[in-house]
Amino acid sequence: MTHEIVFDKPAAQREKLITELYKSAFPTVAKYVSKMGGSFDDAKDIFQDALVIYYEKAVGGDLSLQSSEKAYLLGITKHLWFKKFRDGNNNLPLDNCIEGFDITDEADEQPSTNKLMHYLETAGKKCMELLSAFYYHKLPMKEVAGLFGYAGERSATVQKYKCIEKVRETVKEQSLAYEDFIE
Repeated sequence: MTHEIVFDKPAAQREKLITELYKSAFPTVAKYVSKMGGSFDDAKDIFQDALVIYYEKAVGGDLSLQSSEKAYLLGITKHLWFKKFRDGNNNLPLDNCIEGFDITDEADEQPSTNKLMHYLETAGKKCMELLSAFYYHKLPMKEVAGLFGYAGERSATVQKYKCIEKVRETVKEQSLAYEDFIE
């Protein structure tokens, strides 16, 4: 169902329409902007701009929808997002970013090898050896498969995935965060 914003409609109706558009389209726009590396504030800013463009086109009679308003707003949002990065407007001077930020505090924080090893060991000895061969020794999967007696590369890849999942489950069960691995 296509809505049309017209000046001769009461302001309350126009406001209701814009609110409906916001409720139906903003979650999709926010998800897209987040996926593209933007923040919630970026999503709000770009969506507001898209709504203004939509409104101006609707009022000016230049709006020709080939699908829904939601799709139209998402298209405008994508265009605005690409334009933002093409024009380089997303770059802030470094001076603005580091005020009040102590770099020495961040540099001192290093992941604890012992803590990391503890959680990797929860997957078992064979998993530790397999993960070590692939990630630490950088052996190709074909060689890992032969070394550990798997039928082929695919079997070794599946087993590597299962080992990683064991570690993830342990971390998830204990509700660990990055800070838990810092010395």
